[in-house]
Amino acid sequence: MSIRARLQHSYPGFALKVDLELPARGVTAIFGPSGCGKTTLLRCIAGLERRANGYLCVGDEVWQDDTKRSFVPVHQRSLGYVFQDASLFAHLSVSQNLNYGMQRVPVALRRVSLEQSVDLLGIAHLLQRRPDALSGGERQRVAIARALASSPRILLLDEPLAALDAARKAEVLPYLEKLHNELDIPVLYVSHAIDEVARLADHLVLLESGKVAASGRAEELLTRLDLSLAHGDTAGAVLTLTVSRHDEQDHLSTAIFSGGLLSLPIQNMNIGESLRIRIQARDVSLTLQKQSGTSILNILSATVSAIAPDSPGQVMVSLDVGGCTLLARITERSARTLALAPGLSLYAQIKGVAILG
Repeated sequence: MSIRARLQHSYPGFALKVDLELPARGVTAIFGPSGCGKTTLLRCIAGLERRANGYLCVGDEVWQDDTKRSFVPVHQRSLGYVFQDASLFAHLSVSQNLNYGMQRVPVALRRVSLEQSVDLLGIAHLLQRRPDALSGGERQRVAIARALASSPRILLLDEPLAALDAARKAEVLPYLEKLHNELDIPVLYVSHAIDEVARLADHLVLLESGKVAASGRAEELLTRLDLSLAHGDTAGAVLTLTVSRHDEQDHLSTAIFSGGLLSLPIQNMNIGESLRIRIQARDVSLTLQKQSGTSILNILSATVSAIAPDSPGQVMVSLDVGGCTLLARITERSARTLALAPGLSLYAQIKGVAILG
């Protein structure tokens, strides 16, 4: 099962042209700078851009096929759509908003119960409130729950955290992760925030000027030196590890992956559970000899895979660590001093790790 989209749409000054095959499960992030066509693509998939041309198939349902003059209108597409603005009905309570989303689905086709939507988004205590009595984060959680209550084949999220401050984003993100882990509904997640993409995405589509620059596994695309994602101050790698031990005395957890083991601030997780982390390139330094007498706990054996120019005076180094990829952003002078070249064995010293959940 997959999502197949060959779509074209244009208006003065802009043209979207994509040819994509996306997984029909997990989170696919549609990422790129403002104006690259992220929201336009989502609107075409939703059927909101009637003048868009092409072909769209979600699983076994063909929603558009211009060769057969077939176009399923938006109200007949089994989808949930959440905008930047929660767009709740102000005159209805939270409970009434949710029921509105569920009413359009025949009982026999309901795959997500109202109770499940409420539980997944943690909004049971909000059911009797009106939207004007909710925080921004609470409104977005209700909007997502309402979309789920319609039992969609696909969930479209258009920068749902863009209007929220850091505290409200931190409030909503764990619920998005819960959706990812517990629901078998594919999510297309539009964002221009790399931290959200790193935390949530299984698959990634990079859009540039209305065209697909790359599409593939998020962990791979985030570290490809031929892509803009792997450059600049926000570049980094995402790794999936397995928790292997807890040290209560030092408040550290040990997690392992094919490239070795890492010590992390203690995690409230069981031994054997998977852990996703992000290591930013600016937090990785390189050394030819393994250092002792250092406060850095995480030092991994690595091999230089490739080197590419970054910002003025700096280079980005791609590292193979047990079959996984790390990035290190260092100065050109350091690269010359270390005589870096593909194939060189060295050590990566990791100064900081972001726990993604």
